[in-house]
Amino acid sequence: MDIRGAVDAAVPTNVIAAKAAEVRANTVNWQSYLQGQMISGEDCEFIKRFELARAEEKQAILTTEGHQCAKTFLNLMAHISKEQTVQYILTLIDDTLQENHQRVNIFFDYAKKSKNTAWSHFLSMLNRQDMFTVHMAARIIAKLAAWGRELMEGSDLNYYFNWIKTQLSSQKLRAAGPETASVSHSESSQYVQCVAGCLQLMLRIHEYRFAWVEADGVNCITAVLSSKCGFQLQYQMIFCIWLLAFSPQLCESLRRYNVVPALSDILQESVKEKVTRIILAAFRDKHSLVRSFPY
Repeated sequence: MDIRGAVDAAVPTNVIAAKAAEVRANTVNWQSYLQGQMISGEDCEFIKRFELARAEEKQAILTTEGHQCAKTFLNLMAHISKEQTVQYILTLIDDTLQENHQRVNIFFDYAKKSKNTAWSHFLSMLNRQDMFTVHMAARIIAKLAAWGRELMEGSDLNYYFNWIKTQLSSQKLRAAGPETASVSHSESSQYVQCVAGCLQLMLRIHEYRFAWVEADGVNCITAVLSSKCGFQLQYQMIFCIWLLAFSPQLCESLRRYNVVPALSDILQESVKEKVTRIILAAFRDKHSLVRSFPY
């Protein structure tokens, strides 16, 4: 099983995909923001031109005006507070990166010149109230960290991994709690799947696997698996274990948390083929868990 293709396929299309389609259909009146002196003429002109550009034209813009593109995106995020517009900007950024993974470099280039990090502006958005906004920011952070030429590290990585752990750990509490007018149990569950998708993307990278284990991430995964979560989240958590198993040095940590017995129990009970397949993939891998466990 190929890591890259498998992880890309594992990112769920769910309530976020439906909401993103709705957000894309919105029309933002950038001129009104300019008249209200909330954005600059330069940013207004660029975003209007970028929106109207066809695929080839957009690529040309990103190639020749990458610095301006990153600058405009971040300026709009910083100066506009209306949630609907922030959602639109984040969706536009996410789409731009998804179309071509190399485009993350425009944010790294801009960050270098502004003496910042590529993800700093997005990390602060994880504290917002709107779930779509928060999870779109989380997706963008994962893509920057996984596809970029620089690794996330230090306090930024600790903050992001702690946020992921909190979201995954609270899924059981959300499932047991009452539905709200804005977020149903089903939607809440699917947002957690998005968080799991971010972790799947991060764990493609060798260094992030070690950081996740050091942050007690294996314990978080096993706790989710023991919470009788839905099969999609179960699959994603096992997928993360499979990714961790690609680094043989981490097998001791996986043994310490009794991962193999837990997977064996799930394998016996699972009726979903995709869950069975990913467990067997972990067991079959050349650095698989089975080889590290005496019986």
